[in-house]
Amino acid sequence: MAGRNEIVGYANELLEIERFPEFAPQGLQVVGSAEVTTIACGVSCSRELFERAVVLGAELVLVHHGLFWRNEPLVVDARLRGRLEALFRGSTSLAAYHLALDAHPTLGNNAQLAARLGALPAGPFGGVGRGCTLDPVRVDELAARVAEVVGREPLVLRGGDREIRRLAVSTGAAGHDLVQAAHEGYDALLTGEPEEPSAATARELGIHLIAAGHHATEQFGVQALAAHLAERFALEWTYLDVDNPV
Repeated sequence: MAGRNEIVGYANELLEIERFPEFAPQGLQVVGSAEVTTIACGVSCSRELFERAVVLGAELVLVHHGLFWRNEPLVVDARLRGRLEALFRGSTSLAAYHLALDAHPTLGNNAQLAARLGALPAGPFGGVGRGCTLDPVRVDELAARVAEVVGREPLVLRGGDREIRRLAVSTGAAGHDLVQAAHEGYDALLTGEPEEPSAATARELGIHLIAAGHHATEQFGVQALAAHLAERFALEWTYLDVDNPV
């Protein structure tokens, strides 16, 4: 057992949340039990996730996509009410880490996905992504590796026949980074979601884009962070996967 505030304070410092201008509050978003024995983690907030966490007996839920986004109405509608009621029933706290969790050099979404693909870190890319190197690989082979890792077939937008030696990884909705990746000499960009211009951009700039799903590419950061916190504070942890095809 460990104190909720001690756990969250440690995570805030570990991820250096103050470095990242954000779209929602980072760290503790909903206050529940002061003591924690079990962490449940998931990619995104949902009533299903919270209900399953409460049944499990988790006192703390850890997510990548939290509540209270600044582009949403400031009203407790049926969706937000249902989510909060689920947390309140279990006296369960909620902590969320967005860009800071994307960017962390070892626990982050980008670092975790790259490592699972056998890509070697070579420095940051863009705001929160990672630049990587690979032994030369064809785009179809890399796409097959991605499918095995994330559990779904990616969309591949080809940029010709070039082999991939330099890979930019920017999970989630980072199709907008394709031009930057091409200008910086990367052979491919791995992300979650493409943008409508991405197909033409890939052809015209000669860079591949592999889009493997926003949810699917961001499932590993919360797991790595939960495992790290559980080890440090002698807690139990579990990952709750709520299916999301996006």
